[in-house]
Amino acid sequence: MFNSSFDAVVPMLCVVLAALASMGAEAFRAKDEEMPIGGLGIVGLAGAGISSGLLWNRNAASFGVLVADNFALFVTLTLVIVGILTIMFSSQVLRRDQLPKGEYYALLLFSLVGMIMMAMANDLLIVFIALETLSLSVYVLTGIRRDDPKATEAAFKYFLLGAFSSAFFLYGIAFTYGLTGTTRLDQVGAYLAAQSMSDNPLILVALGLLLVGFAFKISAVPFHMWTPDAYEGAPAIVSGFMSTGVKAAAFAAFARVFLSSFEPFSADWAPIVWILAALTMILGTVVGVAQSNLKRMLAYSSIAHGGYLLVGLVAANQVGKAAILFYLLAYAVTNLAAFGVIALLSSREKETDELRDFAGLWHTHPALAALMTVCLLSLGGLPPTVGFIGKWYIFSAAVSAGYYGLAVIGVLTSVISVFFYLRVVVMMYMADRDASAPVPSQVTGLGMVALAASIVAIIYLGILPTPVLDLAAESIATIF
Repeated sequence: MFNSSFDAVVPMLCVVLAALASMGAEAFRAKDEEMPIGGLGIVGLAGAGISSGLLWNRNAASFGVLVADNFALFVTLTLVIVGILTIMFSSQVLRRDQLPKGEYYALLLFSLVGMIMMAMANDLLIVFIALETLSLSVYVLTGIRRDDPKATEAAFKYFLLGAFSSAFFLYGIAFTYGLTGTTRLDQVGAYLAAQSMSDNPLILVALGLLLVGFAFKISAVPFHMWTPDAYEGAPAIVSGFMSTGVKAAAFAAFARVFLSSFEPFSADWAPIVWILAALTMILGTVVGVAQSNLKRMLAYSSIAHGGYLLVGLVAANQVGKAAILFYLLAYAVTNLAAFGVIALLSSREKETDELRDFAGLWHTHPALAALMTVCLLSLGGLPPTVGFIGKWYIFSAAVSAGYYGLAVIGVLTSVISVFFYLRVVVMMYMADRDASAPVPSQVTGLGMVALAASIVAIIYLGILPTPVLDLAAESIATIF
């Protein structure tokens, strides 16, 4: 058993130790010595997963500002899955591109520490610290190919706009503290509940500033500008990690702050989030149709999926709350696998990220074409994949809460999005490959294992989603 005062930090501590071990291994290995540094990360993340399971239903707390309730633990387990899959996909990529393994894995793990902390934070200042911890690591990961001008530009844009959004969030914290005298989310919630009939405009100012800060991190329109450039410029596997891990952590904090502390003022923020959700779904889908670069297409797809998650936040009923967590897990596995295929097929000289690069993939890499097809069908929300189940529950939540217009927009944009996903499928199976085009890299080892595991999860959760949905409903109920 853990010491009760440190229970909540055990999952984070496992990942921190793995990150430090990765740095040490890189520092002390001989120049040409091969060390399984990624294995250290997998061990640390496995420890975080096991400790999260042991903490289930214990509602542990540490230092008064970190809470390992079931909601935080569900998100932590999702992040553990994201981290392990990312490391497995990264093994071949790092070896091929000769990137510094110790630095890469340490940054990856430290960003996961920030994500887990964000999910567990019960204090706005801790949310901010976690946000900066994960953001600084991801900025560097985005530009880790230092000889690539596109990667450097992407990292710089991401850094500038990330700093801009952090300023909004920090001002929101300052206004909240000025109003309530605390940054503790439970105490803020108690104060606002007592002020629920108040017309104090400063409450709305604080709420608006926090909303802008979160909207930047989840790539909600009109705060999405950094997303396509950052995803296109970063290595494909880093783009996949950003699109899943950062979104899961940001939505976890978003849900905890707005569905718990600021819930008494939901009548004020729900219409704004309704508009954000509608705009995000529409723009992400419409602009995504025009993309020929797969990384940019998946970036706009990520924006649209953020809109679907906002629908669950607006609905805020039991179905919607559970659907948020389930959708985060479904989207994380599916999108990371899609980016993993792009990363594994690429070469050191050129990434396989243009639509024409996938022409005739069925003939050269039939297994990868089949796996990519499943991922794209799941992102499009077609049965029997987990993407269909996730969207079904999100839209059902909107209908049961009376948001019929939002549900209609969601269904229509989802149908339109199928076009750009199926366009890739058609290219893989029905287009002839250019004879002069280089053959994509062969994929072996951990990468194929990670892809196979992802596809099994996508199909399994699409056919038998009930246990995970029940777990999600039980988990999110702990923050209300």
